[in-house]
Amino acid sequence: MPENSIRTTVPHPLFGDPRRNWGWLLGLGVLSTILGVIGLGMLFTLSIASAFVFGVLLAAAGLMQFVDAFKCKGWKGTLSHLLIAVLYFVVGLVMLIDPLQAAVALTLVLGSALIVIGALRITSGFQHRSEPGWKWAIGAGVLSLLLGIVVLAQWPVSGIWVLGLIVAVELMANGWAYIFFGLAARKAAKREDEESVAA
Repeated sequence: MPENSIRTTVPHPLFGDPRRNWGWLLGLGVLSTILGVIGLGMLFTLSIASAFVFGVLLAAAGLMQFVDAFKCKGWKGTLSHLLIAVLYFVVGLVMLIDPLQAAVALTLVLGSALIVIGALRITSGFQHRSEPGWKWAIGAGVLSLLLGIVVLAQWPVSGIWVLGLIVAVELMANGWAYIFFGLAARKAAKREDEESVAA
């Protein structure tokens, strides 16, 4: 077999195997964007549902950690393990009982998180400025950053509907970012194909 017919696949430093991954990235971006648009039409329901789901997760985590604490008797940290489990379960139970107030409280947490996420997305966009569409990634980061600032400035008055808005817009911003990475990965795949043909 001729040597030039043997091809060694070297993973792309950003996208791994861009031929296999660009479609998944693009599809995930489109799906996330569509879900975000749908969420904009049901902000109050989305806020309550988000708080309820988070309460279920916390309560379940508390129960699992409670069981784990009894399975690991003899640990020096068993007591703290139990206290954390009780705290998780109680907070989760409170959120299930009153998801509206939980949504208001979560608004404060998510507002802070959006500021951090926005800053990270902006940094990532600048790191990929050699790729086409990098400004879209930065735009998504700026959007998340500004949304976080607005949420914290209006809390707690708008906490009833802001949680739903945060989730919807964040889904859209996440979708835009994945669409950018998917298109960039497709371009990388085409570049690799052209280099392979030329070789």
